[in-house]
Amino acid sequence: MNKVRVDKWLWSVRIFKSRTMATDACKGNKVSIGEDRLKPSSLISEGDILEVKKDGYNFIYQVEKIIQKRVGFELAVECYKNLTPEDELNKFKDWYIGKAASEKREKGTGRPTKRDRRNLDLFKDDYDE
Repeated sequence: MNKVRVDKWLWSVRIFKSRTMATDACKGNKVSIGEDRLKPSSLISEGDILEVKKDGYNFIYQVEKIIQKRVGFELAVECYKNLTPEDELNKFKDWYIGKAASEKREKGTGRPTKRDRRNLDLFKDDYDE
């Protein structure tokens, strides 16, 4: 009968970056087992299926192993099985694909002038066509 707090487990297996974020998700009714919303102090055990709403996506995880402390990614992925439907995963991929990295300027060059901005806009328009 090995059980652990749900917020601690979500943080331990790296579903959330911090335990505070996991706790806030539980308090915000974003973590559930079926129809039951979980409090941060709710205990979970192996075999439970958690539904986690995170960043606008609905993830489903099955608890495979109970751990108390945060571990590396290689060990963390062995502790759960991702049961998230394929269309939900594709929603994330469709959003992410095509996002370019932010533009950067050389250090010390300062803010672009109005002329620089116009030239940059013209270059981008030509590139997009």
